Amino acid sequence: MALAENLAVIRERIVTAAHRVGRNPASITLVAVSKTHPTETVLAAARLGQVNFGENRVEEALAKIRATQLAAPALQWHMLGHIQSRKVKDVIAAGFAMIHSVDTLRLAEKLSRAAQAANRTQPILLECNVSGEATKAGFAAHTDEGWQATLEAFGRVLALPNLRVCGLMMMAPLGTDHETARPYFARLRALGEAAQARWPQAQWAELSMGMTDDFEGAIAEGATLIRVGRAIFGERDYGI
Repeated sequence: MALAENLAVIRERIVTAAHRVGRNPASITLVAVSKTHPTETVLAAARLGQVNFGENRVEEALAKIRATQLAAPALQWHMLGHIQSRKVKDVIAAGFAMIHSVDTLRLAEKLSRAAQAANRTQPILLECNVSGEATKAGFAAHTDEGWQATLEAFGRVLALPNLRVCGLMMMAPLGTDHETARPYFARLRALGEAAQARWPQAQWAELSMGMTDDFEGAIAEGATLIRVGRAIFGERDYGI
């Protein structure tokens, strides 16, 4: 019951937040972050109509993808966490609907080579650091100089074969709420607009931003993908 109620509440909050700023709720995809929660919980959420799921750790993601393939083959999996070099081939082979966490040109190059070898085109988002926090990964875009360097790096990623850049991703500073996070979300939106203006032939439609504590602010600033875990599944169980 708690899972059904939680999903219903989040979906209603998405609708309300979208209508508040004149957006179509259908333009926003809820990615349920199932990190540390068992496969049975993922399948329970799938039975309630949830399609998109996100994982932070490669090994856990691969195990859940394998475990749900027969029971729920239509699920769309998103890779959200940092990808180590030695895991690149595994990530490409898994067939993620989207990789949100392409945070360096070097990682993009490795993903490109692995995707070429696998003869597939991998949709990706470019993770950006718009707050300047040392703990945040991503292309640094919190200063004017970093902004320009990041745009140049975007151009190099676009030139790589077998990757399809679909937009940008970010994480707001810890401790921010819906309102205090909005300037950071607005900066990512502006960066996406700058990229679209420079490379109009590419697709920059997706903005992955907003989590349990701040997703309504992200929706107000144009988020198309929100990543919600705790508000759906409850506190994470790191003992599993």
